[in-house]
Amino acid sequence: MVKARQSLQSHLEVDRIRRDFPILKQQIHGKPLVYLDNAATTQKPLAVIEAISRYYELENSNIHRGVHFLSEQASRHYEEARSKVTHFLNAAHDHEIVFVRGATEGINLVAQSYGRKFIKPGDEIILTEMEHHSNIVPWQILCEQVGARLRIVPINEKGELLLDEYAKLLNERTGLVSVGHVSNALGTINPVRQIIKLAHQWNVPVLVDGAQAVPHLKVDVQELDCDFYVFSGHKLYGPTGIGVLYGKAKFLEVMPPYQGGGDMIRSVTFEKTLYNTIPFKFEAGTPHIAGGIGLGAAIDYVSGIGLDKISAYEEELLHYATDALSTVKGVNIIGTAKEKAAVLSFVMEGVHPHDIGTILDHEGVAIRTGHHCAQPVMQHFGIPASARVSMAFYNTKYELDIMTRAVQKVRAMFHHD
Repeated sequence: MVKARQSLQSHLEVDRIRRDFPILKQQIHGKPLVYLDNAATTQKPLAVIEAISRYYELENSNIHRGVHFLSEQASRHYEEARSKVTHFLNAAHDHEIVFVRGATEGINLVAQSYGRKFIKPGDEIILTEMEHHSNIVPWQILCEQVGARLRIVPINEKGELLLDEYAKLLNERTGLVSVGHVSNALGTINPVRQIIKLAHQWNVPVLVDGAQAVPHLKVDVQELDCDFYVFSGHKLYGPTGIGVLYGKAKFLEVMPPYQGGGDMIRSVTFEKTLYNTIPFKFEAGTPHIAGGIGLGAAIDYVSGIGLDKISAYEEELLHYATDALSTVKGVNIIGTAKEKAAVLSFVMEGVHPHDIGTILDHEGVAIRTGHHCAQPVMQHFGIPASARVSMAFYNTKYELDIMTRAVQKVRAMFHHD
Protein backbone atom coordinates (compact mmCIF):
# COMPACT_ATOMS: atom_id res chain seq x y z
CA MET A 1 0.00 0.00 0.00
CA VAL A 2 2.86 2.42 0.81
CA LYS A 3 4.39 1.89 -2.64
CA ALA A 4 1.06 2.67 -4.29
CA ARG A 5 0.79 5.95 -2.43
CA GLN A 6 4.37 6.96 -3.31
CA SER A 7 3.81 6.36 -7.02
CA LEU A 8 0.67 8.48 -6.86
CA GLN A 9 2.58 11.39 -5.38
CA SER A 10 4.93 11.36 -8.36
CA HIS A 11 1.96 11.82 -10.71
CA LEU A 12 -0.61 14.27 -9.45
CA GLU A 13 -0.14 15.00 -5.74
CA VAL A 14 -3.37 13.08 -5.22
CA ASP A 15 -3.37 13.57 -1.43
CA ARG A 16 -3.44 17.34 -1.98
CA ILE A 17 -6.08 17.07 -4.70
CA ARG A 18 -8.33 14.93 -2.49
CA ARG A 19 -8.39 17.71 0.12
CA ASP A 20 -10.17 19.88 -2.48
CA PHE A 21 -13.17 17.48 -2.47
CA PRO A 22 -15.04 17.72 0.87
CA ILE A 23 -17.35 14.78 0.14
CA LEU A 24 -14.44 12.33 0.01
CA LYS A 25 -13.74 12.85 3.72
CA GLN A 26 -16.92 11.15 4.91
CA GLN A 27 -17.60 7.59 6.01
CA ILE A 28 -20.32 5.30 4.61
CA HIS A 29 -21.60 2.48 6.84
CA GLY A 30 -18.64 3.22 9.12
CA LYS A 31 -16.10 2.79 6.31
CA PRO A 32 -14.15 5.49 4.44
CA LEU A 33 -15.96 6.46 1.24
CA VAL A 34 -14.40 4.96 -1.89
CA TYR A 35 -16.18 6.74 -4.72
CA LEU A 36 -15.88 4.82 -7.99
CA ASP A 37 -19.06 5.96 -9.78
CA ASN A 38 -17.51 8.85 -11.66
CA ALA A 39 -19.03 7.94 -15.03
CA ALA A 40 -22.46 8.65 -13.49
CA THR A 41 -21.35 11.94 -11.94
CA THR A 42 -18.11 13.34 -10.55
CA GLN A 43 -17.62 14.99 -7.19
CA LYS A 44 -17.15 18.76 -6.97
CA PRO A 45 -14.04 20.59 -5.78
CA LEU A 46 -14.30 23.46 -3.33
CA ALA A 47 -13.47 25.90 -6.14
CA VAL A 48 -16.72 24.95 -7.89
CA ILE A 49 -18.80 24.90 -4.70
CA GLU A 50 -17.45 28.33 -3.71
CA ALA A 51 -18.05 29.82 -7.19
CA ILE A 52 -21.71 28.78 -7.05
CA SER A 53 -22.07 30.00 -3.47
CA ARG A 54 -20.39 33.32 -4.33
CA TYR A 55 -22.84 33.92 -7.17
CA TYR A 56 -25.87 33.39 -4.91
CA GLU A 57 -24.36 35.35 -2.00
CA LEU A 58 -22.99 38.34 -3.90
CA GLU A 59 -24.23 38.49 -7.50
CA ASN A 60 -27.63 36.83 -7.73
CA SER A 61 -29.36 38.58 -10.60
CA ASN A 62 -30.76 37.82 -14.03
CA ILE A 63 -28.39 38.26 -16.94
CA HIS A 64 -28.27 40.00 -20.33
CA ARG A 65 -31.25 42.27 -19.54
CA GLY A 66 -30.29 44.43 -16.59
CA VAL A 67 -28.27 47.63 -16.53
CA HIS A 68 -27.71 47.53 -12.78
CA PHE A 69 -24.44 46.41 -11.17
CA LEU A 70 -25.48 42.91 -10.08
CA SER A 71 -26.87 42.02 -13.49
CA GLU A 72 -23.77 43.31 -15.23
CA GLN A 73 -21.52 41.31 -12.88
CA ALA A 74 -23.50 38.11 -13.33
CA SER A 75 -23.67 38.59 -17.11
CA ARG A 76 -19.94 39.11 -17.34
CA HIS A 77 -19.09 36.02 -15.29
CA TYR A 78 -21.60 33.88 -17.21
CA GLU A 79 -20.18 34.95 -20.57
CA GLU A 80 -16.64 34.46 -19.24
CA ALA A 81 -17.66 30.86 -18.56
CA ARG A 82 -18.70 30.53 -22.20
CA SER A 83 -15.28 31.79 -23.26
CA LYS A 84 -13.65 29.21 -20.99
CA VAL A 85 -15.62 26.47 -22.76
CA THR A 86 -14.52 27.87 -26.14
CA HIS A 87 -10.90 27.67 -25.07
CA PHE A 88 -11.38 24.25 -23.41
CA LEU A 89 -12.74 22.70 -26.63
CA ASN A 90 -10.63 24.92 -28.92
CA ALA A 91 -13.77 26.12 -30.70
CA ALA A 92 -13.28 28.91 -33.23
CA HIS A 93 -15.74 31.38 -31.63
CA ASP A 94 -17.71 31.91 -28.43
CA HIS A 95 -20.92 32.00 -30.48
CA GLU A 96 -20.40 28.31 -31.35
CA ILE A 97 -20.97 27.40 -27.68
CA VAL A 98 -24.61 26.89 -26.67
CA PHE A 99 -25.40 26.34 -22.99
CA VAL A 100 -27.92 23.54 -22.43
CA ARG A 101 -28.93 21.39 -19.45
CA GLY A 102 -26.57 18.58 -20.41
CA ALA A 103 -25.40 16.32 -23.23
CA THR A 104 -28.90 14.84 -23.46
CA GLU A 105 -30.52 18.19 -24.20
CA GLY A 106 -27.74 19.03 -26.64
CA ILE A 107 -28.50 15.90 -28.67
CA ASN A 108 -32.24 16.56 -28.53
CA LEU A 109 -31.65 20.13 -29.69
CA VAL A 110 -29.74 18.96 -32.77
CA ALA A 111 -32.31 16.24 -33.49
CA GLN A 112 -35.28 18.58 -33.26
CA SER A 113 -33.67 21.64 -34.85
CA TYR A 114 -31.20 20.41 -37.45
CA GLY A 115 -32.98 17.06 -37.86
CA ARG A 116 -36.52 18.37 -38.34
CA LYS A 117 -35.30 20.85 -40.97
CA PHE A 118 -32.73 18.84 -42.92
CA ILE A 119 -33.44 15.11 -42.45
CA LYS A 120 -35.94 13.97 -45.09
CA PRO A 121 -38.11 10.86 -45.59
CA GLY A 122 -35.93 7.90 -46.52
CA ASP A 123 -32.77 9.44 -45.06
CA GLU A 124 -30.58 7.35 -42.78
CA ILE A 125 -29.03 8.26 -39.43
CA ILE A 126 -26.00 6.22 -38.39
CA LEU A 127 -25.48 5.34 -34.71
CA THR A 128 -23.36 2.65 -33.07
CA GLU A 129 -24.26 -0.40 -31.03
CA MET A 130 -22.55 1.06 -27.96
CA GLU A 131 -24.53 4.31 -27.68
CA HIS A 132 -26.06 5.63 -24.47
CA HIS A 133 -29.87 5.81 -24.63
CA SER A 134 -29.51 9.61 -24.84
CA ASN A 135 -27.90 9.13 -28.23
CA ILE A 136 -30.51 6.62 -29.43
CA VAL A 137 -33.97 7.76 -28.33
CA PRO A 138 -33.84 11.35 -29.72
CA TRP A 139 -32.99 9.92 -33.16
CA GLN A 140 -35.77 7.32 -32.92
CA ILE A 141 -38.21 10.13 -32.17
CA LEU A 142 -36.88 12.11 -35.15
CA CYS A 143 -37.17 9.07 -37.45
CA GLU A 144 -40.83 8.69 -36.47
CA GLN A 145 -41.43 12.37 -37.14
CA VAL A 146 -39.79 12.65 -40.56
CA GLY A 147 -39.78 9.10 -41.94
CA ALA A 148 -36.04 8.45 -41.65
CA ARG A 149 -34.45 5.26 -40.35
CA LEU A 150 -31.55 4.25 -38.13
CA ARG A 151 -28.51 2.28 -39.29
CA ILE A 152 -26.30 0.74 -36.60
CA VAL A 153 -22.53 0.18 -36.62
CA PRO A 154 -21.82 -3.17 -34.89
CA ILE A 155 -19.12 -3.84 -32.29
CA ASN A 156 -16.81 -6.82 -31.76
CA GLU A 157 -16.37 -8.93 -28.62
CA LYS A 158 -13.76 -6.50 -27.26
CA GLY A 159 -16.27 -3.66 -27.48
CA GLU A 160 -14.65 -1.95 -30.46
CA LEU A 161 -16.46 -0.52 -33.48
CA LEU A 162 -16.20 -2.39 -36.77
CA LEU A 163 -15.05 0.50 -38.94
CA ASP A 164 -15.27 -1.52 -42.17
CA GLU A 165 -18.97 -2.03 -41.47
CA TYR A 166 -19.36 1.68 -40.72
CA ALA A 167 -17.78 2.60 -44.05
CA LYS A 168 -20.26 0.31 -45.83
CA LEU A 169 -23.22 2.06 -44.17
CA LEU A 170 -22.32 5.50 -45.52
CA ASN A 171 -24.14 6.37 -48.73
CA GLU A 172 -26.05 9.15 -50.50
CA ARG A 173 -29.05 8.62 -48.16
CA THR A 174 -26.99 9.18 -44.99
CA GLY A 175 -28.26 12.36 -43.34
CA LEU A 176 -26.22 12.39 -40.13
CA VAL A 177 -23.83 10.33 -37.99
CA SER A 178 -24.04 10.50 -34.19
CA VAL A 179 -21.43 8.65 -32.15
CA GLY A 180 -20.17 8.50 -28.58
CA HIS A 181 -16.56 9.57 -28.10
CA VAL A 182 -16.17 7.22 -25.11
CA SER A 183 -18.57 4.43 -24.16
CA ASN A 184 -20.04 4.86 -20.70
CA ALA A 185 -20.64 1.09 -20.40
CA LEU A 186 -17.37 -0.22 -21.83
CA GLY A 187 -14.84 2.60 -21.58
CA THR A 188 -14.00 2.21 -25.29
CA ILE A 189 -12.44 5.31 -26.85
CA ASN A 190 -13.81 5.47 -30.38
CA PRO A 191 -11.69 6.65 -33.34
CA VAL A 192 -13.91 9.68 -33.85
CA ARG A 193 -11.46 11.55 -36.06
CA GLN A 194 -11.53 8.67 -38.56
CA ILE A 195 -15.32 8.36 -38.24
CA ILE A 196 -15.72 12.07 -39.00
CA LYS A 197 -13.30 11.98 -41.93
CA LEU A 198 -15.19 9.11 -43.57
CA ALA A 199 -18.56 10.83 -43.08
CA HIS A 200 -17.29 14.10 -44.52
CA GLN A 201 -16.31 12.30 -47.71
CA TRP A 202 -20.08 11.96 -48.20
CA ASN A 203 -20.74 15.54 -46.93
CA VAL A 204 -22.47 14.05 -43.89
CA PRO A 205 -22.40 16.04 -40.61
CA VAL A 206 -21.26 14.28 -37.42
CA LEU A 207 -22.37 14.80 -33.83
CA VAL A 208 -20.04 13.49 -31.12
CA ASP A 209 -21.39 12.70 -27.66
CA GLY A 210 -18.48 13.70 -25.45
CA ALA A 211 -20.12 13.26 -22.04
CA GLN A 212 -17.64 10.53 -21.06
CA ALA A 213 -14.68 11.97 -22.97
CA VAL A 214 -14.10 15.50 -21.68
CA PRO A 215 -13.25 14.41 -18.09
CA HIS A 216 -10.52 12.09 -19.38
CA LEU A 217 -9.20 13.35 -22.72
CA LYS A 218 -8.09 16.61 -24.28
CA VAL A 219 -10.73 17.48 -26.89
CA ASP A 220 -10.02 19.80 -29.82
CA VAL A 221 -13.17 20.22 -31.91
CA GLN A 222 -11.32 21.97 -34.73
CA GLU A 223 -8.78 19.18 -34.98
CA LEU A 224 -11.53 16.55 -34.87
CA ASP A 225 -13.50 18.61 -37.42
CA CYS A 226 -16.77 17.45 -35.81
CA ASP A 227 -19.87 19.43 -36.68
CA PHE A 228 -21.48 19.11 -33.25
CA TYR A 229 -20.05 18.11 -29.86
CA VAL A 230 -21.97 17.77 -26.59
CA PHE A 231 -21.00 17.24 -22.95
CA SER A 232 -22.43 17.56 -19.44
CA GLY A 233 -20.95 19.74 -16.71
CA HIS A 234 -21.64 17.31 -13.87
CA LYS A 235 -19.32 14.68 -15.37
CA LEU A 236 -16.56 17.32 -15.56
CA TYR A 237 -16.52 18.13 -11.81
CA GLY A 238 -19.08 20.90 -12.39
CA PRO A 239 -22.73 21.33 -11.35
CA THR A 240 -25.69 19.30 -12.54
CA GLY A 241 -28.18 20.94 -14.93
CA ILE A 242 -25.59 22.61 -17.15
CA GLY A 243 -24.01 21.33 -20.33
CA VAL A 244 -22.66 22.40 -23.69
CA LEU A 245 -23.55 22.00 -27.33
CA TYR A 246 -20.74 23.03 -29.62
CA GLY A 247 -21.84 23.52 -33.22
CA LYS A 248 -20.05 24.90 -36.23
CA ALA A 249 -21.46 28.36 -36.87
CA LYS A 250 -22.48 27.44 -40.43
CA PHE A 251 -24.90 24.84 -39.00
CA LEU A 252 -26.17 26.80 -35.99
CA GLU A 253 -26.97 29.81 -38.16
CA VAL A 254 -29.32 27.86 -40.45
CA MET A 255 -30.98 25.82 -37.69
CA PRO A 256 -34.36 27.00 -36.34
CA PRO A 257 -34.80 27.71 -32.60
CA TYR A 258 -35.32 24.71 -30.35
CA GLN A 259 -37.51 26.56 -27.84
CA GLY A 260 -39.25 29.92 -27.81
CA GLY A 261 -39.23 32.52 -25.05
CA GLY A 262 -37.17 35.35 -23.67
CA ASP A 263 -33.59 36.18 -24.66
CA MET A 264 -33.77 34.17 -27.90
CA ILE A 265 -35.46 37.04 -29.74
CA ARG A 266 -34.53 40.40 -31.26
CA SER A 267 -38.08 41.65 -31.57
CA VAL A 268 -41.57 40.22 -31.07
CA THR A 269 -44.90 41.29 -32.49
CA PHE A 270 -48.05 39.20 -32.82
CA GLU A 271 -47.40 39.14 -36.55
CA LYS A 272 -43.73 38.12 -36.56
CA THR A 273 -40.74 37.37 -34.32
CA LEU A 274 -37.17 38.06 -35.30
CA TYR A 275 -34.72 35.67 -33.63
CA ASN A 276 -31.54 36.57 -31.82
CA THR A 277 -28.05 35.77 -33.11
CA ILE A 278 -26.30 32.52 -32.16
CA PRO A 279 -25.83 31.16 -29.55
CA PHE A 280 -28.66 33.11 -27.88
CA LYS A 281 -31.18 31.90 -30.48
CA PHE A 282 -31.00 28.50 -28.71
CA GLU A 283 -31.02 29.78 -25.11
CA ALA A 284 -34.63 30.62 -24.34
CA GLY A 285 -35.52 31.83 -20.85
CA THR A 286 -33.46 32.43 -17.75
CA PRO A 287 -30.49 30.06 -17.96
CA HIS A 288 -28.77 28.11 -15.19
CA ILE A 289 -26.58 31.10 -14.36
CA ALA A 290 -24.93 29.60 -11.29
CA GLY A 291 -24.41 26.39 -13.24
CA GLY A 292 -22.63 28.17 -16.06
CA ILE A 293 -20.37 30.00 -13.60
CA GLY A 294 -19.76 26.71 -11.74
CA LEU A 295 -18.86 24.98 -15.00
CA GLY A 296 -16.35 27.73 -15.73
CA ALA A 297 -14.77 27.13 -12.32
CA ALA A 298 -14.65 23.37 -13.00
CA ILE A 299 -12.88 23.96 -16.31
CA ASP A 300 -10.35 26.21 -14.54
CA TYR A 301 -9.77 23.49 -11.94
CA VAL A 302 -9.30 20.64 -14.43
CA SER A 303 -7.16 22.80 -16.73
CA GLY A 304 -4.99 23.71 -13.74
CA ILE A 305 -4.17 20.04 -13.21
CA GLY A 306 -3.78 19.34 -16.93
CA LEU A 307 -5.73 16.81 -18.99
CA ASP A 308 -2.53 15.18 -20.22
CA LYS A 309 -1.54 14.42 -16.63
CA ILE A 310 -5.08 13.31 -15.80
CA SER A 311 -5.15 10.92 -18.78
CA ALA A 312 -1.80 9.37 -17.90
CA TYR A 313 -2.69 8.88 -14.26
CA GLU A 314 -6.17 7.47 -14.94
CA GLU A 315 -4.68 5.05 -17.47
CA GLU A 316 -2.41 3.79 -14.69
CA LEU A 317 -5.44 3.36 -12.41
CA LEU A 318 -7.30 1.49 -15.14
CA HIS A 319 -4.46 -0.98 -15.67
CA TYR A 320 -4.09 -1.45 -11.91
CA ALA A 321 -7.82 -2.12 -11.43
CA THR A 322 -7.96 -4.43 -14.45
CA ASP A 323 -5.05 -6.51 -13.16
CA ALA A 324 -6.51 -6.61 -9.65
CA LEU A 325 -10.02 -7.69 -10.67
CA SER A 326 -8.62 -10.26 -13.09
CA THR A 327 -7.25 -12.16 -10.09
CA VAL A 328 -10.73 -12.66 -8.61
CA LYS A 329 -12.13 -16.04 -9.58
CA GLY A 330 -15.35 -15.90 -11.60
CA VAL A 331 -14.96 -12.24 -12.65
CA ASN A 332 -15.34 -11.56 -16.36
CA ILE A 333 -14.43 -8.08 -17.63
CA ILE A 334 -16.83 -6.69 -20.24
CA GLY A 335 -15.10 -4.40 -22.73
CA THR A 336 -11.43 -5.02 -23.42
CA ALA A 337 -10.80 -2.51 -26.21
CA LYS A 338 -7.21 -1.51 -26.82
CA GLU A 339 -8.11 2.17 -26.36
CA LYS A 340 -10.05 2.70 -23.13
CA ALA A 341 -10.84 5.46 -20.66
CA ALA A 342 -10.92 4.77 -16.91
CA VAL A 343 -14.12 2.68 -16.98
CA LEU A 344 -14.14 -0.99 -16.01
CA SER A 345 -17.30 -3.11 -16.33
CA PHE A 346 -17.50 -6.69 -15.12
CA VAL A 347 -19.82 -9.53 -14.23
CA MET A 348 -19.31 -12.31 -11.71
CA GLU A 349 -20.38 -15.86 -12.31
CA GLY A 350 -23.52 -16.73 -10.34
CA VAL A 351 -23.94 -13.26 -8.79
CA HIS A 352 -26.31 -10.51 -9.96
CA PRO A 353 -24.58 -7.12 -10.37
CA HIS A 354 -27.07 -5.50 -7.97
CA ASP A 355 -25.89 -7.88 -5.23
CA ILE A 356 -22.29 -6.93 -6.00
CA GLY A 357 -23.19 -3.23 -5.70
CA THR A 358 -25.07 -3.70 -2.43
CA ILE A 359 -22.27 -5.63 -0.76
CA LEU A 360 -19.64 -3.15 -1.95
CA ASP A 361 -21.76 -0.29 -0.62
CA HIS A 362 -21.60 -1.84 2.86
CA GLU A 363 -17.82 -1.75 2.50
CA GLY A 364 -18.02 1.99 1.71
CA VAL A 365 -17.39 1.42 -2.01
CA ALA A 366 -19.70 3.24 -4.45
CA ILE A 367 -19.94 1.66 -7.90
CA ARG A 368 -22.71 1.57 -10.52
CA THR A 369 -24.71 -1.55 -11.37
CA GLY A 370 -27.36 -2.04 -14.04
CA HIS A 371 -27.56 -1.56 -17.79
CA HIS A 372 -25.97 1.92 -17.61
CA CYS A 373 -28.57 3.33 -20.05
CA ALA A 374 -26.91 1.20 -22.71
CA GLN A 375 -29.23 -1.79 -23.07
CA PRO A 376 -28.10 -2.64 -26.63
CA VAL A 377 -24.58 -3.16 -25.22
CA MET A 378 -25.94 -5.56 -22.60
CA GLN A 379 -27.89 -7.40 -25.31
CA HIS A 380 -24.74 -7.70 -27.42
CA PHE A 381 -22.85 -9.39 -24.59
CA GLY A 382 -25.85 -11.49 -23.53
CA ILE A 383 -26.04 -10.10 -19.99
CA PRO A 384 -28.86 -8.28 -18.14
CA ALA A 385 -26.52 -5.85 -16.40
CA SER A 386 -22.94 -5.29 -15.27
CA ALA A 387 -21.03 -3.81 -12.36
CA ARG A 388 -19.08 -0.71 -13.36
CA VAL A 389 -16.04 0.81 -11.68
CA SER A 390 -15.30 4.28 -13.07
CA MET A 391 -12.28 6.20 -11.90
CA ALA A 392 -11.23 9.83 -11.58
CA PHE A 393 -7.98 11.64 -10.83
CA TYR A 394 -8.81 11.80 -7.11
CA ASN A 395 -8.97 8.02 -6.83
CA THR A 396 -6.00 6.00 -5.60
CA LYS A 397 -4.58 2.52 -5.98
CA TYR A 398 -5.19 2.07 -2.29
CA GLU A 399 -8.91 2.61 -2.92
CA LEU A 400 -8.78 0.09 -5.76
CA ASP A 401 -7.29 -2.41 -3.32
CA ILE A 402 -10.27 -1.84 -1.01
CA MET A 403 -12.64 -2.32 -3.95
CA THR A 404 -10.91 -5.54 -5.00
CA ARG A 405 -11.06 -6.98 -1.48
CA ALA A 406 -14.77 -6.13 -1.39
CA VAL A 407 -15.30 -8.00 -4.69
CA GLN A 408 -13.40 -10.96 -3.24
CA LYS A 409 -15.78 -10.83 -0.27
CA VAL A 410 -18.73 -11.03 -2.71
CA ARG A 411 -17.17 -14.11 -4.28
CA ALA A 412 -16.68 -15.71 -0.87
CA MET A 413 -20.29 -15.04 0.14
CA PHE A 414 -21.78 -16.64 -2.99
CA HIS A 415 -19.24 -19.40 -3.71
CA HIS A 416 -17.67 -21.84 -1.27
CA ASP A 417 -14.58 -22.78 -3.23
